[in-house]
Amino acid sequence: MIEEIGAWTGWVLGLDESELEIRHMVVRAVVVFAFAVLIVRMGEKRFIGKNTAFDVILGVMLGSVVSRAITGQSPFIPTLCAAVVLVALHWLFSRIAFRWSPFGTLIKGRTRILVHDGEVDWEAMSRSNLSRDDLLGALRLKASITDWANVKEARLERNGEISVIQNND
Repeated sequence: MIEEIGAWTGWVLGLDESELEIRHMVVRAVVVFAFAVLIVRMGEKRFIGKNTAFDVILGVMLGSVVSRAITGQSPFIPTLCAAVVLVALHWLFSRIAFRWSPFGTLIKGRTRILVHDGEVDWEAMSRSNLSRDDLLGALRLKASITDWANVKEARLERNGEISVIQNND
């Protein structure tokens, strides 16, 4: 019985084929998609929402790895195992970063204060590769402010977004 299931799975997925047929690609796409959804859910929502570079890297690598399972460029089962390892590493690094702040800063970066009490830190802006127009655009979008004199604090967050706290004086 187990041998029959193994033979059927091999035939459907083309595990022993040197060249994949359309049916193999279609079934592999369905299996890999379902598998990727499952392991992404195991990895929680961190790398789907507001992303840090750390999260984006996982998304890119995961997509690259699982696509190889669909196209047959790599062995099917070992490729899916590699995808699980990537998500597990992401989870592990996230847990370490949660418990040890310096590690979090190392893999996710740090925030940078761009405006403090209405004064722009042009050196921080330069290090962040942000222009005057970038800052003004963020102020308009985030806080409906057109002048940084009305900003208590604006920060470039670790996920690349600019957060703004209005001056309430």
